[in-house]
Amino acid sequence: MTGGLAAALLPVVEKSGAIWVGSSGRVREGAHKDPFAEVEALGTGALAMVDLPSAHYAGYYEGFANSALWPALHSRLDLVRVTQDDYQSYREVNAFMARALLRFRKPEAAFWVQDYHFLALGAELRELGVTEPIGFFLHTPWPTATIMSGVPHHRELIEAMLAYDLIGFQTEDDLDNFLGYVGSELGLDVAGHAIKSSTSTTRCGVFPIGIDVDKFAQQASKAVSHPDVSRLRKSLNGEKLIIGVDRLDYSKGLVNRISAFDQMLTSHPAMLRAVSLLQIATPSRGTIEAYGTLQSELARLVSDVNGRHGEVDWTPIRYLNKGFNQTVLAGLYRTAQVGLVTPMQDGMNLVAKEYVAAQNPGDPGVLVLSKFAGAADELETALQVNPHDVEGMARTLATALAMPLIERRMRWEAMMEKLRIGSIHHWFEDFLATLQSAHAVNDQAEQAIEVAEPPDLWPLRSVLGRDTIRFH
Repeated sequence: MTGGLAAALLPVVEKSGAIWVGSSGRVREGAHKDPFAEVEALGTGALAMVDLPSAHYAGYYEGFANSALWPALHSRLDLVRVTQDDYQSYREVNAFMARALLRFRKPEAAFWVQDYHFLALGAELRELGVTEPIGFFLHTPWPTATIMSGVPHHRELIEAMLAYDLIGFQTEDDLDNFLGYVGSELGLDVAGHAIKSSTSTTRCGVFPIGIDVDKFAQQASKAVSHPDVSRLRKSLNGEKLIIGVDRLDYSKGLVNRISAFDQMLTSHPAMLRAVSLLQIATPSRGTIEAYGTLQSELARLVSDVNGRHGEVDWTPIRYLNKGFNQTVLAGLYRTAQVGLVTPMQDGMNLVAKEYVAAQNPGDPGVLVLSKFAGAADELETALQVNPHDVEGMARTLATALAMPLIERRMRWEAMMEKLRIGSIHHWFEDFLATLQSAHAVNDQAEQAIEVAEPPDLWPLRSVLGRDTIRFH
């Protein structure tokens, strides 16, 4: 399954001329001595794939990034498992990627770093003498200062983040939590959304990521004839369909979601054989203990629900541990009468936006959305739920399935308006424009400090152009 994030970013790379630098998924001995990137054209832009050093990959990715930062960013300190070596590997890979990015450096370029895997990459670029604009965007939530302070080396990491000219977040809550940490833990001045350190000013802002709405809607309309989608539609035999699409992760609320569906069938026996749930849960990070435990728990729960409610010719839950491409997913979303997106906490959750965009305008489905997903700030007319309240979710599911057409269309049209206003292209342009402004302020401040030097000794300053180097 092409992830929602990757699928969202690809269109802007194709149209903007940006170079997207990312991991090739391969590791290589000696890579740290000779960073290598395989580059291929992607529309007007390009995709550069880098082999990561084998000596540090496990500690960086499975260790610090996904066994310390990921659980903490989702407020699950109880799942943090990390060693000093893991942190060292995380910093080594951040430094390695900074060296790899130098081959793409141009005077008019900007560097835009993506997500929690590279909190320290901006500082490493500055150490290498990069003076161009460097921005950072976090796709996950940012927790409270109390939770973040439970991450080993938290102070060192957040101080490193202040090398960025601009740091972007999904929601106002995330921004407030970050600024709260900087004020309480680092003792730095925060004026508005600007953090003033001894060397520079880092600007922070909220930039909720979107999708290519019209492109996804067109894709969904055509995808209903795809063989996989056609087979599903034929197999329903008049049943209504609820769909959930997630990476198999403890942040997605999958156990409570299955339990809510179970509760709905128990409370509304008339819905037996009248509605089924298609839950796609793509496995990931299987070597991390918490993920293996979750996979086993979900398999047992689904088996239990199907065993109690199913019949010889009907299965209430279709549970698939595999991925699908965006075309198939678009058709599946359009087929389903209810989109069930109930994370315990999520930065944005683009599945919610994709489900809305995929709907038939004449007969749209209903989005049931966790109020703890970033998307809930924009999609106010979704049926919002508390994912910790299983019985409440069960009642909301029943409401969604019984909702009349006129109300479904009203709610859907309001959400589509929000999606078009906050498209992926608007997100891209807004962030880069703000990055240019933030860098210009720091640039002017440095020149003011250097005013006593002879003019011919002033360092040349670059201006943000159209080319952007981004890493994910």
